[in-house]
Amino acid sequence: MKRPKPKQPTTRPPLDRMIRIHGILQAGKYPNCTTLGRDLEVCTKTVQRDLEFMRDRLLLPLEFDPVLNGYHYTEEVESFPTLQITEGELFALLVAEKALQQYRGTPFEARLVEALRKLEQALPDTVSLNLSQWEQAITFRTTSEPLQSVPPILETLTRAARQRHRLRLQYRKPGVREGEWRVVDPYQLANVDGDWYLFAFDQMRKDIRTFVPARIQSVEVTGESFERPAKFELEKLLRDSFGVHSREGRYSVILHFEESVADYIREKKWHSSQQLTELPGGGVEMRLQLSSLQEIRRWVLGWGGSATVVGPPELGVSVQVAARKILGGGVTSVPGTGLMK
Repeated sequence: MKRPKPKQPTTRPPLDRMIRIHGILQAGKYPNCTTLGRDLEVCTKTVQRDLEFMRDRLLLPLEFDPVLNGYHYTEEVESFPTLQITEGELFALLVAEKALQQYRGTPFEARLVEALRKLEQALPDTVSLNLSQWEQAITFRTTSEPLQSVPPILETLTRAARQRHRLRLQYRKPGVREGEWRVVDPYQLANVDGDWYLFAFDQMRKDIRTFVPARIQSVEVTGESFERPAKFELEKLLRDSFGVHSREGRYSVILHFEESVADYIREKKWHSSQQLTELPGGGVEMRLQLSSLQEIRRWVLGWGGSATVVGPPELGVSVQVAARKILGGGVTSVPGTGLMK
């Protein structure tokens, strides 16, 4: 028994049609919509749309000659512009590819690399590039990489967020070995300062929670769907956070940096609310409006003794407590604060 032949499409793809039209024009045949429609086996309206696209979008020098009753190029066209992209635009894609190398093995990096290769192959002949020189000129380096178990989980989380599928997660909190099961609606995945986070609505807690993919021990698709609230905006949610922690309160943070590190502070915008003021002696003061002190405490500790907490008091005490623990000092309670020192 012979297998049936695969069904052929009734019309050619638009790009294929336009490339054929380009070949006919190159041959100097002066075709019109009727003759092209007959040759391409499409209606004259389809041919007219293709010709208008070639003229208006691809900027080909295409005109109609009423005497010869056909279209022609008014100047020489060396090749059909299958893809219009500048060297600078391709360079930007290469930078994006290199930026994702810190996530080697994830679907995001692999797909971007494949897309870039396709773009390279489709470039017009007029654009010549030496990618090896670019690769030698720019490098991204990271001191940490995601665990091997994270990429498959990221793939599942991404698909669920895109298709609005509810998930059941076995999630482990920091310092706890065994995870607990949580049913969540995955709203959005985000990469914040090089780390991946899932922002999802927790069905049990009836609120949005932040999950670290590396702590997800198991993930299951429940078969249920959800509607993502139109008012959900991740940027708005994190507006007052110094990372991903938010909505714990409102704090006016004041930090002083010594002259030895002041230039590092001036050279970067660390937070949308930051205000910098020059200090006598070359130092700099930073003021921030934050909704959580968890991440700013770790950040301050990262500057060693070059950063001083001016306010709020609870931030200063928590930094002192952490510093004493690092040095192996004793810890005692601070009267009236509920904190340790």
